Amino acid sequence: MNKWKDEPDFSDALLERPRRLRRTPILREIAAETRVEPERLMMPHFVIPGEAERSSIEAMPGIERLSVDLLVDQVGSDLELGINKVLLFGVPETSEKNDTGSSASDAKGLVPKAVTALKKAFGEDLLVATDVCLCAYTDHGHCGVLSGGEVLNDESLPYLAGMAVAHAQAGADIVAPSDMMDGRVLAIREGLDEVGLSHTAIMSYSVKYASAYYGPFREAAGSAPGKGDRKGYQMDPRNRREAKREAVMDEEEGADILMVKPALAYLDIISDVREETELPLACYNVSGEFSMVKAAAARGWINEQAVVTENLHAMRRAGADLLITYHARDARKGGWL
Repeated sequence: MNKWKDEPDFSDALLERPRRLRRTPILREIAAETRVEPERLMMPHFVIPGEAERSSIEAMPGIERLSVDLLVDQVGSDLELGINKVLLFGVPETSEKNDTGSSASDAKGLVPKAVTALKKAFGEDLLVATDVCLCAYTDHGHCGVLSGGEVLNDESLPYLAGMAVAHAQAGADIVAPSDMMDGRVLAIREGLDEVGLSHTAIMSYSVKYASAYYGPFREAAGSAPGKGDRKGYQMDPRNRREAKREAVMDEEEGADILMVKPALAYLDIISDVREETELPLACYNVSGEFSMVKAAAARGWINEQAVVTENLHAMRRAGADLLITYHARDARKGGWL
């Protein structure tokens, strides 16, 4: 006997059928709650000395270190794709490094030269942000002044403020401190205001975790610490509530944009910070997240376009307004978004 024989048929009575709006691509577009527009993307770049110089980064396929002249060419090509925001990292010569990272404040240094060249070439068509951290400029690779194996917080602040001022005087629209020293946003804000650069915005790496996902970046920027690690100043990956505290502190000190880094393993943190602030919120889709996708795609284990698109939408869905990602060029060139 069919046990369902005497059961009523409710199929015609169902009022809720979410599948109706999943049936075709156009219907799915109508129902889509999250979109990643080109205006949401920011492309990171590594700047090296010299002319007509480029070097590949083994752990980051498709990403290169570029001298200023080639950087201008690349950014021009990216602009044609609709990528109008860049984040610059300087990769100086070893001879320029010392124990305080003082060369980071040189007005004639690598990043100020790059900023000036980009703003001269593209003006207000391009937004230029610069990373503010001493790690690539110190001979020990830490993000501040080192003494007795300890990174000194307050002693590092003048160097960070000086670096930010040098970038802003060269024409940077945004300076982005990533060092995680306490009070650095206030020190930078005061430093900028003192020289008449109150219009320069600060995008603070407010919530930056001591993450294992940074490995490829440290190869790219030559910024790995010689001894020890950064757990004494970057956040513990086990902590969630602390992220709100860090974000609120930076907002009160004068940050204009807040950031969570990394992105994919910290989508809950992006969501938490989004609820805590009305400021624009960025997230950094970091090198390790990028490289894992590239490595798996190269082996045919995943569909790169599908995974990148899903990841970017996840960051946006979590609440990020600005997505800093090495995937930006591929996503735009391939028409993935």
